[in-house]
Amino acid sequence: MTPEIIALCMFGLLLTGLFMGHPLAFVLGGTAVLGTLIAGKPMVLGIVINRIFGDVLDNFTLIAIPLFILMARFLSDSGVTDKMFESLRLLLSNVRGGLALAVVFISILLAATTGIIGASITVMGVMALRPMLQYGYSPTLTTGVIAASGCLGILIPPSIMLILMASYSPLSVGELFAGAMIPGVLLGLLYAVWVVIVAIFDPKSAPAVEPDEKIERAALLRMLLIEALPPLVLILGILGSLLAGIATATEASAIGAALALGIVILRRKFEWKSFYSAMLETGRTSAMILFIVVGATAFTGVFNITGGLRATQEIIRGLDMAPWLLIVMMLFIVFILGAFLDWTGIVLLSFPIFLPIIQEMDVNLLWFVVLMALVLQTSFLTPPFGYALFYLRAIAPKEVRTGQIIAGVMPFIGLIILMCLAVALIPQLVLWLPHTLYTN
Repeated sequence: MTPEIIALCMFGLLLTGLFMGHPLAFVLGGTAVLGTLIAGKPMVLGIVINRIFGDVLDNFTLIAIPLFILMARFLSDSGVTDKMFESLRLLLSNVRGGLALAVVFISILLAATTGIIGASITVMGVMALRPMLQYGYSPTLTTGVIAASGCLGILIPPSIMLILMASYSPLSVGELFAGAMIPGVLLGLLYAVWVVIVAIFDPKSAPAVEPDEKIERAALLRMLLIEALPPLVLILGILGSLLAGIATATEASAIGAALALGIVILRRKFEWKSFYSAMLETGRTSAMILFIVVGATAFTGVFNITGGLRATQEIIRGLDMAPWLLIVMMLFIVFILGAFLDWTGIVLLSFPIFLPIIQEMDVNLLWFVVLMALVLQTSFLTPPFGYALFYLRAIAPKEVRTGQIIAGVMPFIGLIILMCLAVALIPQLVLWLPHTLYTN
């Protein structure tokens, strides 16, 4: 059987398993096993098992993932976000779209301290969704800004997606964190600009809100600074130590988890029950990610050994496209896959195919990977399998329709594409900070 037919069979089995609703990890692993049988090479499974032990279980960079998840949970338990949102809500109460702007700004800060999409969207949804609807904000703008802003944590460091990308590419975690920093923050600010535009042209969708309690502006600013101090210390401890070269990604994640636990204790929020729950949730989430990584490693291992990987790469090379057109095609494939697959699966399936081709071209690898990370923002927002839509649907009141949630995220998908164009046309948005930090 030719490698091309094996590749088609494996992708066909993968899509069939996904559309039948089976978990991604088991679909990937099961397809790998069936792929060896189709190719008539069951002995390949022994090589794949060795590869799983070598590439996954011995990859110490991946230890950063559970530590960052634990840090996010500790920060959520500390109650810092609630106080920050309340003070920012009162500060911007007289500004049209002020509540939506508060959601964006808090989400940017939250993204730089968590990197967990489910946690960010759930926290912001619980805090902001009902108040915004009660104050007259349109359901589409409300759900759209919460869902899109909550997804910034997958792009703004420390991001578990960037850690995984670094683990399966020649790039370091520090380089990827530095490269994604400016595009991630700019994307958040672009969301804020969109809120302002909506507030100007459709005031009923984003009204000004009279504060329910009168507090002096100076007191509000002081409250905001006090509440923002712990997250800023956390950001400085993680990114400062990592980007300065003092700590590795794993060490920086340990620093972050320790600092977050310290914040919980100092704010007198520590409870053994919550601590146990945090450990349990961290173990559950980490196991889910690791199962997907193991399944994807098995899939790509079989795909590579049976010749499917090489055949797919040769097909792409044989298209004889201009480099920029080839990059657009790759990013479009990632965008389409985002509507059906989890980002973990997309990264682990596409990197072995795309990165060798990109390295053969006169294209900066860091720029391409950050551009791909930007496109993957849409994977949380695009129906039918956008996880942000599911998270928001779970906490939204019944009067908010699913159609309104989907309509709400559409402008933000457009803004992500606009940011991709900006990064494509101005590569220095990605390359300037890593070059400044890591070039002597």
